[in-house]
Amino acid sequence: MTPDLIYGLTGMAVFGIGLVGALCAQDRLRRVLALKLCSVGAAFVLVVGAWREPPGAPDPVPHALVITGIVVMVSATAVALALIRRLQTLEAEDDA
Repeated sequence: MTPDLIYGLTGMAVFGIGLVGALCAQDRLRRVLALKLCSVGAAFVLVVGAWREPPGAPDPVPHALVITGIVVMVSATAVALALIRRLQTLEAEDDA
């Protein structure tokens, strides 16, 4: 097995674990964290796909997509956490 194959399978496994967590979790925070794990797995697969052997230069387009995806996922996570907090305060007000 080549390192590329091992890293690619690892990225797919991380994505799969995150997907199962997002579909099966009941808690909102756990779902957000599972989706974050999916993002990390997808980024890992993209980076592995862009890797070339040392004589060749790596493909810059997947690397740019990974960096953009990191920025988008951080902002999406922040919005999701803010929404979760707001929903919890609204549910606490309804219970009181």
